[in-house]
Amino acid sequence: MKKVISTPKAPAAIGPYSQAIEVNGMVYTSGIIPVVPETGEIPEGSQAQAKQALTNLSNLLEAAGTNMDNVVKTTVFIKEMNDFGTINEVYKTFFSSDFPSRSCVEVARLPKDVMLEIEAIAIK
Repeated sequence: MKKVISTPKAPAAIGPYSQAIEVNGMVYTSGIIPVVPETGEIPEGSQAQAKQALTNLSNLLEAAGTNMDNVVKTTVFIKEMNDFGTINEVYKTFFSSDFPSRSCVEVARLPKDVMLEIEAIAIK
């Protein structure tokens, strides 16, 4: 049985999808972009956008009853591979134990022209 997860502390879905789905003790998130949920604003720069996207992801996982330490896999989509190092520095501050497995790919364009999008799979 699947359960839809949503929170106002992460960007609302802007299409026919859920922020996250829980099934069999696992949480699967949709791609999270660096939109400030309260204002709809997008921070300037890759470092600020990485922090906002990861904060949104953390808030979504909290709403699902889990946290960043239970993330087993992430996929990071970035607009510019030259930002990889900056994004990586922010990324590592959001995990306090073993890092999850990860894929990181450069893409041509992301929603709202943001610099990154991240999705995750976590255990409950």
